[in-house]
Amino acid sequence: MTTSVESTTLADIAFTVYRTGTALAELPNIEPVYASAYTEAPYNEGPDDLAGFREGWPARVAQPSFRLVVARRGTRTVGFAFGHQLTATTRWWCGLLDDVERDLVTEHEGRTFAVIELAVDGPFRKHGIGRELHAYLLAGLREERATLLVRPEATAARCAYLSWSYHRIGRLQPFADGPVYEAMIKSLRF
Repeated sequence: MTTSVESTTLADIAFTVYRTGTALAELPNIEPVYASAYTEAPYNEGPDDLAGFREGWPARVAQPSFRLVVARRGTRTVGFAFGHQLTATTRWWCGLLDDVERDLVTEHEGRTFAVIELAVDGPFRKHGIGRELHAYLLAGLREERATLLVRPEATAARCAYLSWSYHRIGRLQPFADGPVYEAMIKSLRF
């Protein structure tokens, strides 16, 4: 029996966690979801952005504590999330537009896990898949906290992150000609 997208439940979805050694080969599986999710507003990415994602994949996978989670319904990839630990020399916090306490943006080994991307294919949104991807991504981490960047106009994503206990620390523009994001942090210590 085939289930329709509308009747998809989390019971229909398999979540697989990949590490550095196995994640490299997953690029062809996650690339279509990336392309689908990020061509939409407010991202409006095009072929050059997709090529940049593809070219940057090996460097991402090589980062400390790299982790990728892929969501599949049957053989179809319907979502993914990945991230890695920030190093002491990270440029993650460069481009902050608001004043924040220096200690908040000072990194040391093991302090912060950065959620780099979280995407769910359009027809599969609003079924809890993003929440589960995020939970699998952060499960068992040793870092003190997680961080992510979100476009303020990405209302659904921003609301989800706030509901997952992230809090906004300020606006950040990583590149002079790039978009402005909200930098968010979530404690992983309870």
